[in-house]
Formats: sequence, structure tokens, C-alpha cells
Amino acid sequence: MTLIRTPVTIVLALAFAQVPLAAYTLQDAYKGHDFFDYWTWEIFADPTHGRVNYVDKSTAISGNLSTATFHKFFMRADSTSVVSPNARGRDSVRIHSNTAYGDSVIVLDVQHMPAGCGTWPAFWTNSQKGPWPHGGEIDVIEGVHLNTNNLASLHATPACIMPPARFQTGDVVSSDCNTQANSNQGCGTSFTKRNSYGAGFNNIGGGWYVLERSRHKGIKVWFWPRNDDSVPLEVKHDSRMVVPDSWSECEPDAYFPTGKQCDYDSHFDDHEIIFDLTFCGDWAGAVWGTSGCGSGTCQDFVDNNPENFKEAYWEINSLRVYTEPDFRVSADDE
Repeated sequence: MTLIRTPVTIVLALAFAQVPLAAYTLQDAYKGHDFFDYWTWEIFADPTHGRVNYVDKSTAISGNLSTATFHKFFMRADSTSVVSPNARGRDSVRIHSNTAYGDSVIVLDVQHMPAGCGTWPAFWTNSQKGPWPHGGEIDVIEGVHLNTNNLASLHATPACIMPPARFQTGDVVSSDCNTQANSNQGCGTSFTKRNSYGAGFNNIGGGWYVLERSRHKGIKVWFWPRNDDSVPLEVKHDSRMVVPDSWSECEPDAYFPTGKQCDYDSHFDDHEIIFDLTFCGDWAGAVWGTSGCGSGTCQDFVDNNPENFKEAYWEINSLRVYTEPDFRVSADDE
């Protein structure tokens, strides 16, 4: 990947800020074939009990479920076969990064996400050490069926509670991050942008999702649509450095503060990054009756309607990970 110069706006923000700013530097950039080289295809049974058969890398490649060009990476579900009642489920893909990251900023440029009835895609991070839920889980993109608004959530061990009011544009759905509470609902924030998920997201050419996790500042998620003029230049372009503190005019869509009510170090360790696409299962299956997707059961729909999964694919332009935050001293303090 060719990197461009750090935008001038970042340098100016660092020079003239009244408070120290956290600058993260680029560690890893994944584009196109990089996913084949540095990620692992998982094949275990879906822990969320979905009607899915996760396939290995060679099967995904031969079946056209994982493909890449120089500029893009695709992951998709099978959209040609009727699923046997005795099969594990519809063929699909779940991958994770071989590298785990602690305090970091993850920038995802995504053109298309899986959408449609029966689907339950997610882009998230999870403790590499585990076992789950030890070390925590951070859901950046998640939804089911015909949803239009993204849901970002945390799942953690006990004693992790979010305040009901906080600095975010999204709406609080739940506040207890404990996986043992509320049937593992987690503490979630629903985005108010109706093009942040599903078909609406795809119709505008996608956009950028950014996750910042920091023991000093908590966990934040931003979303900028492709046609949004307010997207920071260091997010839009392949910068060598990002400074989320300089995005003062960009309130996060979801904010999960850590501290007394949710100690960061005891709940969140180094995470691997995950993309997956399952069907039905604990969430999508449970809300099938109110999804607007028709009669019958979710499993019957997934098994017998392969043509309805033509939109069930990820199209990734790039994924960049920035680490090692450097708290720069403002000019006034020098």
C-alpha cells in the first residue's frame, strides 16, 4: 500500500491545541490480497447458533466466497444452493486477524455490507486470549434482516456499566455490558443515521467506520457515509497518523466511557479483529417473526431461497490499524 503524507490539518491541530492530543501511528494496513496472507478462516460451529456453515480458506476461494483484487477484498455467502436439512447451514465466511491489538484506532473503509432477510453480519473485535467473555468484545457493525440503523455494543464480564447519558449521537439501547445479564444483550447504542446499516448503507456506496479504544478515554465508534463532507482527511485517505482528539466537530455515534463503573484493564485486553456473516441464530432467529421478512421460519427461508442472498457480501476497500498513542504536549505547555 502506498501511503500519502500526513494531512496538514493534523500537524496544525497538534501544534496549536490547548490540551494534549493522542496521535496514533499506522501499524498495519490490509487491502485486497493482504487478507489472505494475514487473516485466518474459521470453521468451527457458530457460537451464536446460526444456520451457517463456515468454510476454510481453500473452500472459500474455490467456491468464490472469498476473492480479492489489488484494491478490494470480498467475502460472501453462497447464493446458488438449496441447503440440505441435514447440513450445518448455508456456506459463509468468518475470518479473524492473526494480530491482536490493544489501545488503537481501527479505520474500516467498506463499500458494501451483507444485507437482507435472514442475515446477521458483524464487524467486531474480541479477546485473543479469552476465554470469552474474559478480555471483552467490541461490536462495531452489527444488525439483522432489514435493519437500517447500526448497533454498536460491548460484551464483558460483570461490573461493567455504562451511564444512561453520555457524549454520543446514538441512542442508548442497554447499559449493562455483563454477558450474564439480559440474555447477553450487552450495552448497546443504536445509531441515528438510517444509512449506517444494510441496504441504505450499500445504496450510498458505504462509508467509513472508526473504532478508538483507549484506557485513558474509553471506547468510541464513528460512522461517516461515503458522501459526507465532514469525514476527517486522515480517515478518508491512507494517512500514516490519525488524531481522533482533533475531530472536535465530529461527535462519536457511540461512546462507552471506562473508569469506576467499568474498569478498562480488567475488562478489555488485546483483541483480534473479526468479520463474519451468519444467519438466523440467537438474534436474527429470535426476531424473525417481527422482521417483515414473511411467514414460515428463518431456517426454512435460509435453506430454500439462495437467490435472496445475492446481497449477502462484504466489499472491503481497506482496513487500517493505528497503535501506540503518543500524547503530544500542546504548544502552550512547552
